[in-house]
Amino acid sequence: MPTSSSAPVREAAELVDRKSLRTSVAAGAIGVLVHWFDWAVYAYLAGTLATVFFPAENATAGLLAAFAVFAVSFLVRPLGAVIFGRLGDRLGRKQTLSVVILTMAIATLVLGLLPGYASIGIAAPILLIATRIVQGLAAGGEFGSAAAFLGEFSPAKRRGFGVSWLEFGSLLGFLLASLAVFLLHQAFDAQQIVDWAWRIPFLITVPLGFIGLFIRRRIEDTPEFQQLQELETVSHAPVTEVFQRNRREFLQTCGIEIFMNVTFYVVLVYLLTYQEAVLGIDAGRAALLSTLASALGLIVVPFAGILSDRVGRKPVLLGAAIALTVLAVPLFALMSIPAPWATFASTLGLALILAIVLGTHAVTVVELFPTRTRQTGLSIAYAVTAALFAGTAPYALTWLIGTTGNPLVPGFFLVGVGLVGLVTVLTLPETRGIPLLKAQDLETATVTIPSARLPRTTPEGDPS
Repeated sequence: MPTSSSAPVREAAELVDRKSLRTSVAAGAIGVLVHWFDWAVYAYLAGTLATVFFPAENATAGLLAAFAVFAVSFLVRPLGAVIFGRLGDRLGRKQTLSVVILTMAIATLVLGLLPGYASIGIAAPILLIATRIVQGLAAGGEFGSAAAFLGEFSPAKRRGFGVSWLEFGSLLGFLLASLAVFLLHQAFDAQQIVDWAWRIPFLITVPLGFIGLFIRRRIEDTPEFQQLQELETVSHAPVTEVFQRNRREFLQTCGIEIFMNVTFYVVLVYLLTYQEAVLGIDAGRAALLSTLASALGLIVVPFAGILSDRVGRKPVLLGAAIALTVLAVPLFALMSIPAPWATFASTLGLALILAIVLGTHAVTVVELFPTRTRQTGLSIAYAVTAALFAGTAPYALTWLIGTTGNPLVPGFFLVGVGLVGLVTVLTLPETRGIPLLKAQDLETATVTIPSARLPRTTPEGDPS
């Protein structure tokens, strides 16, 4: 029989002191930083890795093989999302965060120590694929784990700001990776890099991973998940529950993550290649523009999170979706003008829109799900959309430009992405400041909570 309890359903802000909150933010963000640092280093060194791990007879085939291995890590992300999302909703955010970053650190260490094709033949690319599969599985669980963790630890009134540090970590990982590869090329010649120095960026990731593990092992689990444990309402089948009871929230999250993921990959990944191959911009200047775009994001992302705490999630995301829909084609047209100011202004314009989305998307989707299924829903939606839409965007754009001969194709592509974001945001309730424990979290409680203490929201989504 349920027993009555006078313990209220409390908000995280009442339970977490400032020092613990800062530690929690660091714990949530550092894994994302490690993941994106490793991801970007692999992308930047793809040509070198093709030489090291694949037969030398055909350089083009080797490069394609290296990128195929890169794509494998995307394809296994949905499986990692199911594994780690379920783990997080059953055993807790802390456990998942620790396992994910330990898995990434070990796989990266193995990659950095792998012998090349010249030493062990066909075993080299096989082992490379194996390490990338393990890294992809871990990456599939990183976003959902970190987003749920940061959302549940952040005070309700500053949740947007707290969760925005997730994407601050991803952008910082990008910047540090580009710096590491730049320094690598400054310190060593091409042959030294192929012979052994390519290992350095991967090996320096390992200490970062273990520092992250140390931080994550020192934290407690989130207040919301601890309350689920106290109330004995932890879900035993979160994957099933997501698709039976939270289908609407899952589809809304997919829409938001398509909006974010595709814009992210076009602006921070594909744009570098587009500016060099299509517009004929010098590789050094294109790399500088990419670096400036990431640096602008580091500044804007936390402020976008703060703005969403002040005016709401919907107005910020709507503004970004409208801006992308209206400005994407003009910005790409401006970029084609052969003047440094034009490429600078257009690149930073796209980066500004992206940064606003990055600063707001994660907290929005965190607030959609009940705590019982939050990590599972976030993980699967993020991983599936990244694998199906974001990972294929550079290939699709390259093919479309080659077929149509129109250099404005990426702009029209982003208009479609902006419309997906616009339609999705219009279906969302305003979630700013709502309690993260919802009625679904309390339905099967073995401890009765007085109805006056249940989390309630107004139709607009504001706490009542």
